[in-house]
Amino acid sequence: MHRNTISNGLSEIHADGFRERAESAAESNGHMRQEGAGRKKITELYPDIAEAVEELISKDSFGNPMNPLRWTSRSLRNIAEVLNGRDYKISHVTVGELLEEMGYSLQKNQKMEQVGKKHPDRNAQFIHINDTCLLYMDDNQPVISIDCKKKENVGNYSNNGSEYRPRKDPTRTKDHDWADQKAAPYGVYDIANNQGFVNVGISSDTAEFAVNSIRGWWSSMGKERFPEAEAMYITCDGGGSNGSRCRLWKVELQKLANELNIPIQVSHFPPGTSKWNKIEHRLFSQITKNWRGKPLETFETIVNLIASTTTSTGLNVGCALDPHIYETGIKVTDEELAGVNILRDSFHGDWNYTILPDRLKGDMD
Repeated sequence: MHRNTISNGLSEIHADGFRERAESAAESNGHMRQEGAGRKKITELYPDIAEAVEELISKDSFGNPMNPLRWTSRSLRNIAEVLNGRDYKISHVTVGELLEEMGYSLQKNQKMEQVGKKHPDRNAQFIHINDTCLLYMDDNQPVISIDCKKKENVGNYSNNGSEYRPRKDPTRTKDHDWADQKAAPYGVYDIANNQGFVNVGISSDTAEFAVNSIRGWWSSMGKERFPEAEAMYITCDGGGSNGSRCRLWKVELQKLANELNIPIQVSHFPPGTSKWNKIEHRLFSQITKNWRGKPLETFETIVNLIASTTTSTGLNVGCALDPHIYETGIKVTDEELAGVNILRDSFHGDWNYTILPDRLKGDMD
């Protein structure tokens, strides 16, 4: 504290009526300081400071070639540095407080803009999927959302996110992500009961692997939850191992339908809309949160982290390791495809169809 401040304080204390003014101020606002004392707000010192900040960070100025922050991060320190160069005296902390008052917050990029032209029947397919889900759930029949999560490096490799550790003691991982082993977590999400199952593969994501993952869910969770199931409804993406054009996917589903002895109805999401698949934000995102900042050192680590994923809304997850090596490049002949008992819907039969077990093959006629 500067000696002049101490001198001024002593003068105030010894001035007439100081105690009365202090007691009155304490009663009115809880402070001893006199009204009007203290550092002025930044908006009082610089009435145009909000406009100056807005000019730097407004989305309308992102592409402005005259904006000094066009090619740099709009961090609090960079904003403060530019403002100080314009004769404003402001710290990065005050910049943060000002931005909050102005309604700004840190925002990540969000994948919402569809690449390519939207399909004209996109919304109609969403409605179709929603209505079918409700019909099945009202009848207590299984409705599952399926997909394969992105492959994960197995070993002491960095994983996105952070977790609390002693200060200056981060988890040490390899400096390159050249993994010899990768895990393919294929998920099955029971929409009505908020239950998930993940089949962790050690080889390729194929249609055979996809259907075997559904088989694993049924064996470990599904048949107990739906002991009187008469049909199954699957929602999935339009591409990949469970794609609408994948022949092997339909052949493998026929095997599963015969094993379970029930029809399996399938609906694919329109192109470019995989983010609306329930499994993405109800299961996979929760798994990612649960293992953030943790190196996935072994397959056992991955299985245990997935199986321990829970949420306040009651999500619970089963998990198993799939040791099979799935062959890629399997060709399905026209004769094999013709053996699939597929009943296509009148609305977009390429996206919506039912695989009937052999016992119901006559119903196709």
